[in-house]
Amino acid sequence: MSEHVRISTVGWIRSSVTFKLILIAGIILALLIPATMMTSLVRERNKRSDSVIGEVSGKWGSAQTVTGPVLSVPFFAKMEDDDGKIHLVEKNLHFLPDDIRIEGNLATQERHRGIYRTILYGATLSIRGEFPNPMLEELDSSVLAVDAVEWDRAFVSLGISDMKGIREEIAAVVGGEPVEMNPGVHVKELISSGVTARVPLRREAERIPFEFTVELNGSQQVQFVPVGRATSVHLESEWPHPSFNGEFLPVGSTITENGFAADWKVLHLNRNYPQSWVGDAHSIADSGFGVELLIPVDIYRKTMRTLKYATIFLAFTFMVLFFSEIMNGRPIHPLQYLLIGFAVSIFYALLLSIAEFLGFGLAYLISSAVILALIAAYTSGVTGSRRVTSVVTAVLGVLYGYLYLVLQMDDYALLMGSVGLLAALAVVMYLTRSIDWYSIRLEEEPTSARESS
Repeated sequence: MSEHVRISTVGWIRSSVTFKLILIAGIILALLIPATMMTSLVRERNKRSDSVIGEVSGKWGSAQTVTGPVLSVPFFAKMEDDDGKIHLVEKNLHFLPDDIRIEGNLATQERHRGIYRTILYGATLSIRGEFPNPMLEELDSSVLAVDAVEWDRAFVSLGISDMKGIREEIAAVVGGEPVEMNPGVHVKELISSGVTARVPLRREAERIPFEFTVELNGSQQVQFVPVGRATSVHLESEWPHPSFNGEFLPVGSTITENGFAADWKVLHLNRNYPQSWVGDAHSIADSGFGVELLIPVDIYRKTMRTLKYATIFLAFTFMVLFFSEIMNGRPIHPLQYLLIGFAVSIFYALLLSIAEFLGFGLAYLISSAVILALIAAYTSGVTGSRRVTSVVTAVLGVLYGYLYLVLQMDDYALLMGSVGLLAALAVVMYLTRSIDWYSIRLEEEPTSARESS
């Protein structure tokens, strides 16, 4: 009797639709472990890419931020200590330009290190404008000892975030006279890295014009800090894939396959600091704007997006196999489901490894074709049915093709993915609307079981 019960139980397990569906769901959950491991691998390769790009950029010049120029004047302020004694403490008055105009050209080049690549540029910048004469400004005598302002020690600072990128002497004219720019900044209240020069101040001059010509190496992006009462920037390059970033977007831009040109205009009213102040009362570093030079195909980002659809691929593949059992009457063993699931999972490893050499589009075509051929050959041997093999291959082919289209649509990816899932669900519901699931058995009970009964 116990043997009869054992055989009946085994027969029920082999033929039960419910049990098979639960088993398939368990296999899908188990196969999400390799997908999670692939996600970690993609992140690791992305970090490796960033590391190599950082090495190349570090020797040429990293992303550059140009700040200034800023005119600073040392002075002595009256400070009272705890004992009530008055001391003179040296501080700095900072004055920003009334007007600043920057014109720049970025000559770009791609550099490769192994399978990785980055964008480098050589920037030629012309910076022109005018300072108000600080000697004519009304100083707050309650804060300053006016007689202690050291006008003869005035200096102008130009911020350059990565000094390694300076490739030529900076030609500078301030107040109508050439000045020699020296490395380093006298005070780091406004600018942490850059060049400085002493400048002549004359009370009779109403304005202090300036002009700088800077030859600068950098990589990936360039930004400018709007220090003028009115800051105008015109930038152009032959690189056709710009991404405008920072606190301000261009007021006008043109992007073609031959490059881009962009213009910014920022007023002092658009930022949260004035045209002059004392010491470190204000920070200007967070108001930068500029452009990032993009590499159009980001294989790691697209591979990560592809991995998000791993569950859907497994579910649809197993769904087709499950229905083939019902239609074909030939059961498929859970181990065979598992092997086909592993083949679907290996697609992502193939995609990433090939994409690093050939690019995402070609890698996607090769990887999907190889996996489709492998699954088709195995399904044909497992089911012995050309029709089932054709259906499985066609469904997977449509999935891979549709996913590729979704990946090309950054803005509409969610919409297209949702519509695709809804359409697939509607087709499955339509095709299975007349099936009596209670009457379905995946396999007849063994003969011995029937005879024992």
